[in-house]
Amino acid sequence: MVGFFCTYTLPNMSCTPEEFFYVFLHTKLTVLKIRVAFILVLGMANVFAQNSSDSTLKKLVFSGYADVYYAYDFNSPIDNVRPPFVYSFNRHNEVNLNLGFVKASYLSERVRANAALGSGTYMNANYAAEAGTLQNVYEFNVGVKWSKKRNLWLDAGVFPSHIGFESAISKDCWALTRSIQADNSPYFEAGAKLTYISDSSTWLLSMLVLNGWQRIQRQNGNSLPAFGTQVSYTPSSKFTFNSSTFIGSDHPDSVRKMRYFHNLYGVFQLSKKWYLTAGFDFGLEQKWKGSRTYNTWMSPVLLVKMLVNDSWSLTGRAEWYQDKNGVVVALGSPNVFNTFGYSLNADFRINPHAVFRIECRTLHSADPIFIQNGNGKRTSTTLTTVLSISF
Repeated sequence: MVGFFCTYTLPNMSCTPEEFFYVFLHTKLTVLKIRVAFILVLGMANVFAQNSSDSTLKKLVFSGYADVYYAYDFNSPIDNVRPPFVYSFNRHNEVNLNLGFVKASYLSERVRANAALGSGTYMNANYAAEAGTLQNVYEFNVGVKWSKKRNLWLDAGVFPSHIGFESAISKDCWALTRSIQADNSPYFEAGAKLTYISDSSTWLLSMLVLNGWQRIQRQNGNSLPAFGTQVSYTPSSKFTFNSSTFIGSDHPDSVRKMRYFHNLYGVFQLSKKWYLTAGFDFGLEQKWKGSRTYNTWMSPVLLVKMLVNDSWSLTGRAEWYQDKNGVVVALGSPNVFNTFGYSLNADFRINPHAVFRIECRTLHSADPIFIQNGNGKRTSTTLTTVLSISF
């Protein structure tokens, strides 16, 4: 049984009646929205239970996940929010929920569907542009198999991004926190995709039509759909090579600037204990509508993982992100975003459903983009711990 607890504290009674009413109403609406979201998932399960045969019920699977974390930023941000280019584990000096969701999945020979509704600081940061209950949609998609002989699927809805080797689910990532590269490329996307997987599972080929760059609803004033591709090659369990692209615009038609983006990575098992992942992002965007010149950004990332034993593992990461023109990382100041970082995390697997992780991460910037006591600083160090639970 999973319980959800909400605590509401009355505001300082020195506030005006109008302010009290606003805070009270806002809190009630937020709690109601979360309750409605989870009721939708449970309602879908109830429909299947009442109208399905036993064989169908066996194809319906329920799962859940939660990341509870504590992060301490040694720059001690006054508002307890980490730098604006950090979108996961981004609250300072407080115990909080990064991501929690419940999920229902259905899979048959020719049909599949996923519905997951979530909450947490990750959802607040990454879904801020979405409206209403869409802010709680972690995943919602349906798919049909087009061929009886080939593994060819057409899926539509909201699904995890086809870009990058990191996801929003911390336990599935080698490093505890996400790289700057992952935080500033899509975690999720909405649209339709056609995916082919070879009989040997060596090749995965996918073509996508999307609503935009990490958007469920297309941006107002933008009539242009975005497009993407993915090619993944896995000749053995010890090696994966992936290439993903995005073509589209993240601006209204009146100021349309085309964006071209490529993500490349490889995952290698070097031995029974040592693993390596190397990734590289490169993007271009027109400087203005119709321009033949482009602003660029890029980001290489390298991770090395060592399995100490069946319970313990260590991961080191080195990363660099350069976005001189603020295409993706817009700081709202003349400061150039040119940042190098490294981290080390230790993971302890308590049991198959729970893992405890601790990480120390340091970022160095060419310009003083970090703030400490109101002054600019070139370095940011953060200590983060997390307990991840899956069921």
